[in-house]
Parts: sequence; C-alpha cells; structure tokens
Amino acid sequence: MPGPFASALEYLIDTGQRSVLFLDVMRRRGEQYREHLSETVPHVLNYEIELIADGRKLKRPVNYGLVRVKPPAGVEIDLTRRPFVVIDPRAGHGPGIGGFKADSEIGVAMKAGHPCYFIGFMPEPMPGQTIEDIARAEGSFLEMVIALHPDADGKPCVIGNCQAGWAVMILASLRPELFGPMIIAGAPLSYWAGVRGKNPMRYSGGLLGGSWLTALTSDLGGGKFDGAWLVQNFENMNPSNTLWTKQYNVYSKVDTEAERYLEFERWWGGHVNLNADEIQFIVDELFVGNNLAAGRIKTSDGEVVDLRKIRSPIVVFCSKGDNITPPQQALGWILDLYRDVDEIRYYGQTIVYTVHETVGHLGIFVSGGVAKKEHSEFSSNIDLIDVLPPGLYEATFEAKSAKTARADLAGGNWIMRCEQRTLDDLRAMGGNSLEDERRFATAKRVSEINLANYRKFVQPWVRAVATPQLAEKTRNLHPLRVGYEIFGREGPLMKAVAASAQKARENRKPATRDNPFLRAQETVSNSIVNLLDKWRDTQEALSETLFLSIYGSPALQAAVGIDPHADPSPRPEMSAEHRKALDARIAELKSRIGSGGRRESGIRALLYVGMARGMVDERSLEALRRIRRDDSASRLTLAEFKTLVREQFFMLLLDQEASLAAIPEMLPRDMDRRRAEFAAISEVLSAAGEISGERAKRLHRIAQLVGVSNESSDQSRSSFQAKAS
Repeated sequence: MPGPFASALEYLIDTGQRSVLFLDVMRRRGEQYREHLSETVPHVLNYEIELIADGRKLKRPVNYGLVRVKPPAGVEIDLTRRPFVVIDPRAGHGPGIGGFKADSEIGVAMKAGHPCYFIGFMPEPMPGQTIEDIARAEGSFLEMVIALHPDADGKPCVIGNCQAGWAVMILASLRPELFGPMIIAGAPLSYWAGVRGKNPMRYSGGLLGGSWLTALTSDLGGGKFDGAWLVQNFENMNPSNTLWTKQYNVYSKVDTEAERYLEFERWWGGHVNLNADEIQFIVDELFVGNNLAAGRIKTSDGEVVDLRKIRSPIVVFCSKGDNITPPQQALGWILDLYRDVDEIRYYGQTIVYTVHETVGHLGIFVSGGVAKKEHSEFSSNIDLIDVLPPGLYEATFEAKSAKTARADLAGGNWIMRCEQRTLDDLRAMGGNSLEDERRFATAKRVSEINLANYRKFVQPWVRAVATPQLAEKTRNLHPLRVGYEIFGREGPLMKAVAASAQKARENRKPATRDNPFLRAQETVSNSIVNLLDKWRDTQEALSETLFLSIYGSPALQAAVGIDPHADPSPRPEMSAEHRKALDARIAELKSRIGSGGRRESGIRALLYVGMARGMVDERSLEALRRIRRDDSASRLTLAEFKTLVREQFFMLLLDQEASLAAIPEMLPRDMDRRRAEFAAISEVLSAAGEISGERAKRLHRIAQLVGVSNESSDQSRSSFQAKAS
C-alpha cells in the first residue's frame, strides 16, 4: 500500500484531471444546449420519425405536431394491432422523453408489435393558442391515426405523461369515441390531495398568494411564460441533487458518467415557452383551483369537462417515490367523483392503477427498469385491459419462475394480474381531512381575489413597461439559461479547457478506489448532501405549518366566504339524463338475459366462476385468445368481444340467478358439443393455476347446468392438464 505522500500525490493528479474533464463536460453541455435550441423542432426522441400533421396549419393553429415513429432494424410491426400514441408534457422541457431510450414507452410498444405515433411540440407557442385549442388539435391527430389504421383491432392506446395526462383526460371526456385504453403516467389530476409531511409542493400556490404571480411573470415575458421557471420549481424541490449531487456524480465518475449526463441534460435544458392564457388555465383550474375532478371546467362553447364521460379503460401509473405527483394526486380524482365501485360501474368505466414503490417522477417515463416491467406489460396486455369488466382494479406483477403454471401463456418476464379493489383501498393511502379541504378552498378563493386585484390595479402598468425586447432579455438572463450559456460560448477560455481536457484524457491516471483521500472526498460529499437534505426537510415542514396556520384561520375563511360546515368539494351528482339512460339500459339487459347462444353462455360462465377470484390473469385471456383463433366460427373483433363481456357481466350483476338459470337453454342440445364447451371453459380457467375453493364450487355448478357429470368434469380438467404438461 502506498504511503501518505504517494496517496496524496496520486489523489492530486486524479482530482486535477477530473476537474479539467468536468469543466470540459460543462463546455460540451453548453455547446449541446446551443445546438439543440438552434434546431427547428428540438426533441430527444431516440428514433427516426416522419411528420404526419403540422398543428400550425390547423384552423386554430397550435405549435403541436403528429409524427409516426419508424421502427428500428429488427422490430416488426403488426398493422392489425392497435396503434400507440405517446403525448409528452409541455412542463418546461422539450418533447421526446417518452421515446428517450430504446427501453422506453415507445420502445416497448413497438417491440410488442404496435405501430407508434408521437405528439410533440415546438419551443414557441402560436399566438393566441389555448389549452382548449391544443386539445382540439390532439383530437384531430387521433382521427388521423385512426384513419391510417382501418384494420386495427381497436382504437389507439394513448399515453399521457405528467401534465399531458390531465390534458388527455380532458380530451377523452370531450371526444370519448377516439380512444382505446389510456395510460396516464405521473399525472397530477387531483392537485390538492396528499399526505401531511410528505407532499409539500401542493402548498406552494397558497404560500405565494395564488396565481397572480403567474400572471405577473407572463406579463413581464410579453405574454409568454418562460418554461424555465417550471423547471426551476422542480429543481427547488431537491436542493441536494440540484446544487450538489448531480454535478458531483459527474465530477467523481467523469470517466464513465459524462455521456449519460449529457444525454439527460439535452432534454433537461431544452426549455420551452407557454402562452400566458395556457399557463394561467393550468394554475387556476388545476394547481390552485383543483377543478378538473369536480367537473367545474367548461369549454368555450359551454360543454362541461366531466371525467365520468370517458368510456375507455384508464390505466393510472404512479409511484410512492414521486414527490411531484404522489399517488394521492394521481388517484384522488376517483374519490372525488365516485361514492363506491358500483357507481364506477354505473358509468361503464374501467379504472386500473398500479403504484410503484420507489421510482421518482422522471423514472416513470425514462427508467429502463420501469419500461421493461410496467410499460412492457401494459403494452403486451393492452387488449386484456380493454376487455376488463367495468370496475376498479390494481395491476400487479409477478416474476415468472420455474414454478409458474402455464408460463408459455404469458409474454415477457412478468405475469400481470388485474385485481379488484374498492375505494377503501385508495383511502388507505391517506389524504386530506375535511378541514384540510377547506384550507385549500380558502387558498383558491384568496388566489381569485389577488388575481382580480392584480389585473385591475397592476397589470396595465406592467404591460406598458414590458416591451418585447425587455421580455427577451429577461428570458435570456434566467439563472438556468445562464448556467448553460456561460459554458457554451466559444472563446479563449473554453478553447483552453477543451485542449487541457484532451491532454488529461491522453495522460489519465485515476486514483485507486482505496485511496484515503478519495474516501475522505466521499465523506465530505455525503455530509453536504445530508446538510442540504436537512435544509429541505426544515423548509418543507415550515411551509406546511405556515399553510395550515394561515389558511386554517377561521377569520380568513369567513372573510373569503368559506362555509365552516359545508364540504368545499362535493361530488358531482349523476345527471338526470344519465340516470334515465342507465335505467333504460338496465331494463334492456334484464329483458335479454335469456337471449344468446354458445358465445354468450360461455362468457357468462367464465365471468361467474372468475368473479369468485376477484382478479383477471393475462394467461386466462391468452388461453381464450387461442381458443378463438382455432375456432373461426366464433371469431369476434375485439370491440365485439368487449361488448359481449360487458353485457354478460352486467347481467350477472343485475340478476345472477336468472342469468345462470338461462345457460342450459342457450346451449346446443347435443351433449358432445356441451362437453366441448365445458372443456373450453375449464381450459381458460385452469390457465392461471389450479381451480380450487369457491371457483371450484362455481365450476361444479356450471357443470350441473350444462349437464356434464362430475366424472366428465374431472376428465375435462385432466385432459387439459395433460395437454398443458
């Protein structure tokens, strides 16, 4: 082992070279930043694309566009499979995060054989464009995708990341006919929701006095809101990473981390602008107002945005490790809209959620591990999700092993199950008390008052001063932009850094891992991180205390008109029109319980037995698929099959005994055909494992109804098990 002097010399050489190489990484980051912004349509997609539609040419022009993603070499696309459309958030950064890597939302969808499209945007908004204009444009883009795939077995699966998630939900409530299943990833749909001590970002609007500051920033920007401020908000939430860890990780591992860092910074530094009306809508209606789930948002023509109008399955993907969109904000809208699961079913809705234990906000979109597991399973099993009976489910994933029954029926390395849940399962995650809801309602009212006062007394003066030239200079001097710009300018200093870095790479002498000075460096770094984390925790605790104290004041609540006894966010009632249509549908289904033949009776029997388990396994659907494929006479389109499943499910809910009693009359008289039908039912049910308990009892009852003896039932199961082995 070298002595102290040799170790010190080794460390000094190493740290000197690392310092030069780190400065060179910063130089390259600055150059990359300038090159990226000089592109006509800067994005970070890792695929070749083809422009399909330019939103700037629409009747109401927007800075959005639709592109087709070309599959890489070796990936085969099946044009009969439903297309996937990925929409990225315009939350300060440029587009492309959904296709940032090969293992991404787009990547795994193409590997599963789906055609893929991407809806992105340009850095500058079109004059006068609004959130509603963007929604209408995205609706037009989906119409184009549907027209391009007339033979697809289902409408497009649409993925909305982060803020694109609530935008997709708004559009789906207005144009439900355009959508297949929707995957809403890391999207804050119920912004007030959260747990005390864990979700401090939701307090920021109230502590700033509401959305008047948003209006001021937009006015100083000449009618544009600089997306760099949104990125700054993200960075402020994790000061240890922003001020130290991100840079230190590159500095300490500059030989291996530089390229990964630069790849990410290309997206992180690609700031975009929003129109003043756009950001004001987002802050007033969503972040401070929390109006989406309450049904208080209206379009320009007076149509109410009611999420209960969505008819496609909704997959909500969130994480406990996400401090931007915690599970309560991703799922709270369900509690805001429905009293129980039966009410979800009354609206014909299927909601599937999954909660990751640890991944952070960005990891939901860019983590290779998440893409290979959750997004891959969603892509492979999107048809299973589409045909689920209405209700609330949690998607769970089990790794395949040597003990997994019928592993051949599940693609990939995981088995996905959709397990029935109740609203109590969501409430168990934690949430606001009624008193906290009143605090947020008070903050909303204070925001409205402050914004009205700003617009009346201050805004005219600010707009008179904020010339376009001043607005442009203000944007260029934003701290985040300056951090990129100062290293990106060509000059003697940066040329010297590049030359020195080249010499350092040629003569690189990294210190050994057991160097005591290197270990001391790590200790100092950990101390800095701990100090900054404690600062953050103290700041967040103070923010929460201030918010709860200020907006919990009975005097303030009374002053702004908050009723101390009323629920500030009552659930919207079912409309008389929907109740009338629901009653008519119930009467129709009851009258048709005895109608149908082999298909209807088979699906009814499968649902009856399967309901005892409370979950749907992807292997069962694959077994059913194979039976359908081998029986051309019973082949249905996915849409027809979905309708059939839903009708039989509702018949069982409405009158289970009458539905079961009708099965014998729906089957052919020939006993051989009845035995074949029962064998097919047993095969599908056995695909997910042994039939036991209540499921076995229900299967036995089906056997009696069909007229198959117990011996024949056992033979059917034995025959299937032998075939499976």
